[in-house]
Amino acid sequence: MKNTINNKPHRRYNILTGEWVLVSPHRTKRPWQGKKDQKSELQKETYDASCYLCPTNERASGDVNPDYKGTYAFTNDFAALLPDVESETYDNGLLKAETEMGICKVVCFSPNHALTLPLMEVEEITNVVKLWKQEYKELGGNPAINHVQIFENKGAIMGCSNPHPHGQIWSQSSIPQEVLKKQQHQKEYWDTNKRSLLQDYLKQELELKERILVENEHFVALIPYWAVWPYEAMIVPRKHYQDISQLNETEEIAFASIIKKLTIMFDNLFETSFPYSSGIHQRPTDGEAHEEWHFHMSFYPPLLRSAEVKKFMVGYEMFANPQRDITAESAAENLRKLSEIHYSEQ
Repeated sequence: MKNTINNKPHRRYNILTGEWVLVSPHRTKRPWQGKKDQKSELQKETYDASCYLCPTNERASGDVNPDYKGTYAFTNDFAALLPDVESETYDNGLLKAETEMGICKVVCFSPNHALTLPLMEVEEITNVVKLWKQEYKELGGNPAINHVQIFENKGAIMGCSNPHPHGQIWSQSSIPQEVLKKQQHQKEYWDTNKRSLLQDYLKQELELKERILVENEHFVALIPYWAVWPYEAMIVPRKHYQDISQLNETEEIAFASIIKKLTIMFDNLFETSFPYSSGIHQRPTDGEAHEEWHFHMSFYPPLLRSAEVKKFMVGYEMFANPQRDITAESAAENLRKLSEIHYSEQ
């Protein structure tokens, strides 16, 4: 089927959430006199005595980090969710509330203060993947925990409060809204076709080759057709796996390898330490089989035109629905043509 729509204003449908994004490719020609964010430089110090996450340092809580040599996870000292919250509801006409319990962890990727994921070795990132698996199984094994959200906020403009390479894990008793939306649409497709929605989508993307960024034997990284953020990307396992605990050792390495290659692409695009929020969506831990789920990792980077120009969700996007200027195909082409070697090592 010949596609003539990409050069015109159009809407694209997100098969995972049931939502739409407005695409306006002609707007990339407009002049920019708006806000510019400061370019994010690479860290150079391997150890910072004032950093709360470096080995052997005292954290704000008074606890002291061990002299860890690889990955390290601990319960967040300023957690958004707490494990010992008593159950309580409030129901007063149109005013409703209920308590929410949970456990929040901080995951230090490396003891080296200067290493972000694109600068780490594949073996080191594999250890991060192993820790994610361990935490998902342990937290999800708690009968009070029904969802485990693994994520990373990279860069000050994404609200990251500490430059030391780290991510977070929030686990909680309820299943969050974004996860429920994806669960609904995956289940509808599974019930109708007895096949994974994302596996069928991935098959079509691999045939078209328009939005594929990098692939290996076990994973594919691509710009999703319905991407909202300028260089939004998604990593999808080729096999229909519901969660990361199902990965074997070979697949852990393959996952780590594709994370490294994708994040190098991001850094090389504007030759900056590329900011983003990333997260893994996988089946809830509520005891149900959730055969419909196909786990995936999404990256939402805000940079639009350069290392100094950020895409803001304002105006129309806040009151109507998301909108983007460059097409997913253009974004994929821009990333594909970059070197596989990090710009700092070229």
